[in-house]
Amino acid sequence: MTALRNRDFRHLWLAGLISDTGDWMLLVALPILVYQLTGSTLGTSMAFLIELIPALLITPLAGRLADRVDRRTLLVAISLAQAAALLPLLAGTHLPVLYCVIALQAALASLFDPAKNALLPTLVAEDQLVAANSLIGLNQNLGRLVGAALGGAALMGGGLSVIVIGDTASFLLSAALIWTVHPASATVPMRGASSPRTGGHPFARRSVQVGLAVTAITAIGQGLFIVLFVVFVARNLHGSAAENGLLRAVQAIGAIAGGLVLSRATRIRPGRLAGLACLVFGALAALTWNLPHATIAEPVYVALFICFGIPSVAMVSGLISSLQQATADGERGRVFAALGAAFASGQAVGMVTAGILGDGFGAVPLLNVQAICYLVGGVAALAGIADPGGSPRPERPAARMAVRSSGTAR
Repeated sequence: MTALRNRDFRHLWLAGLISDTGDWMLLVALPILVYQLTGSTLGTSMAFLIELIPALLITPLAGRLADRVDRRTLLVAISLAQAAALLPLLAGTHLPVLYCVIALQAALASLFDPAKNALLPTLVAEDQLVAANSLIGLNQNLGRLVGAALGGAALMGGGLSVIVIGDTASFLLSAALIWTVHPASATVPMRGASSPRTGGHPFARRSVQVGLAVTAITAIGQGLFIVLFVVFVARNLHGSAAENGLLRAVQAIGAIAGGLVLSRATRIRPGRLAGLACLVFGALAALTWNLPHATIAEPVYVALFICFGIPSVAMVSGLISSLQQATADGERGRVFAALGAAFASGQAVGMVTAGILGDGFGAVPLLNVQAICYLVGGVAALAGIADPGGSPRPERPAARMAVRSSGTAR
């Protein structure tokens, strides 16, 4: 794990692991509390939809901030704001308060992610980007495993206040770690202005356009999955809520394994990685959704869902790395803000489509559409994302010092 030898990246990575663990404690609890207050799946689904809206509304502001403000200071300020935004939950579990906290946290995350993704290439060498981004995926899944378990136990044992205190502490620790990060100059582009990959407007570049399109297409599939997975397990696998939770949880095992493998990799072509991962994910999806005709044995599906995690982390690492390589330092914030908006838009389309057509068409036909989305995304990524060739970029002295002296948050 060469990237973790870099002190600045290591601190950013550890900050992400801590805050992701705290977040998953809260993410497990809030939908349960919303359902208890509303008694309806519609009310619960609103909690998920509310998370998508800020990414669409805040995209212009998120991009400008990430490109014009010192990113370390911005990330610290957002982390502190996220901690403060949790405090109203200590006053009581009223539905309007829950919805407001969900919306506010989603808005702050929409500001945080573009700045984090834009900061990362100033901490590590270009040939370490895939490894660094895969380590980010690794800590997100570790946080998911640990945080979800802690959140469920805390909700049963100590109530929401324990979770709020834990998540608040995670934001504060994250802010402290990010403050110790010392990136290279924020004004230094990854390549010169004459580079064919960074010349002109960023959204006019083919690699950026295709990367955003692949994100939106696969996000439609993800939206279909979120709504219809429960139906698939109940109707097609005749499974219980326990099996539903098991299958969702074991995907993190594959993602962790994939992240560990990729974290040791160097000189991977990120566009090719993203495309092949999409194709593998789509093939696994097509097999899984149609396999109940042959078997509904639980161990078979546990194995398949573990396998899902591997191409999942590879796809995300490849897409993010390809966009980081296709953009210069002063424009990455705008591109990654657009990436968040593309994902939120696609996921909303998938969720609404599943809600409207699910009862009429059934889960399996629409989940096969999910598989097709990933297959189409894979072909598009392989055909349209131009991977860099030649030698790695020359480093300026500040960048070399950062690498020798030697992080992700959310």
